[in-house]
Amino acid sequence: MPAAVRVLLADDSPHAQRMGERILREEGFEVVTVTDGETALLRLEDVDPDLVLADVFLPLRSGYDICRYIKGSERHKHAGVVLIAGLLEPVDEDEARRAGCDAVLKKPFEASVVMATIRPLIDRSQFARGLFSETVPAPPAPEAPVTVAVLERPPLDAEIIRAAVTIALDRSLPAMVEEITEKVMMALGH
Repeated sequence: MPAAVRVLLADDSPHAQRMGERILREEGFEVVTVTDGETALLRLEDVDPDLVLADVFLPLRSGYDICRYIKGSERHKHAGVVLIAGLLEPVDEDEARRAGCDAVLKKPFEASVVMATIRPLIDRSQFARGLFSETVPAPPAPEAPVTVAVLERPPLDAEIIRAAVTIALDRSLPAMVEEITEKVMMALGH
């Protein structure tokens, strides 16, 4: 990875913060957590994140507000924004789309789903910052909010897709092997 990936996690649930931090730090990401929307907006300046995970129902400013601010900011528009919500909390898909949200994740977090959702957004952010070689095409940008990493987009050039898949697999394979190994060992009672 060319530079440290910085993630801003905005969630007022201590449990969601711990789970999110654990998943992200295991991937080697720098994580800054905040508990309200106003603090999230203030911390954008010093964190300058590649990715923001923001709870839809934050105190003071909502995840939608944070997303609109980031996507309208010249300095931060490279950052991917994933809105998060509890399993039974409603997410207004139209509002998420209008805010410019890149994806939607439901809590509790599942590591493989989180990584499958955020990895292309991080790659796109780093490409936008100029951290990837000029010879590697930018990963495609999702055009609409997604739920649980199901992307809806028009057909794209096969070379761009191949490059994005190659990058994602190169980075996620070691974690997938570890996770599968742990589950097999648990199933075998070891």
